[in-house]
Amino acid sequence: MAKLYRISSILMAALFLASASVQFNDPDWYFWIPLYSCAAYVNLMSSLATVSLKRTTATGKLTLWLGIFLLTKVLLEDYLGDMIGIWSLDMRHRLIREKIGSGLVTSSMILQLSSEMDPTKNMELGSYIEYGMAILVGISYGLSLVFLVHHEKEMMF
Repeated sequence: MAKLYRISSILMAALFLASASVQFNDPDWYFWIPLYSCAAYVNLMSSLATVSLKRTTATGKLTLWLGIFLLTKVLLEDYLGDMIGIWSLDMRHRLIREKIGSGLVTSSMILQLSSEMDPTKNMELGSYIEYGMAILVGISYGLSLVFLVHHEKEMMF
């Protein structure tokens, strides 16, 4: 397994653990804490070469479906309610933060589950997954940094 992929998986696990830890005051924490915790688990276990993949794959598939469900829930809630906009990145709004979080989890799970395919069948796929994870880390940490620096004090719940 490539070093960049391993480091990216560890960084995503750390971000998802941090995200899970700030969900306790959320009205629907029972969705978000398991989502972020499972995403952290899958990313962390994927970074270890000696771990059995059977349980990680099952957790990854479950987390992917939960992420898709929550992304759909957030998009419908936005469409039927506030109409903030599907393309908005204004993270002062709860729905935008939830949309981005569920989107990052879904993207991460797709990459993690794709990485478990046989790399000897398609070597090019392995490099796409490795660089995809690195790009996902850059986007997620970049968005988190912008949020923490510029918007945390003016959040709208």
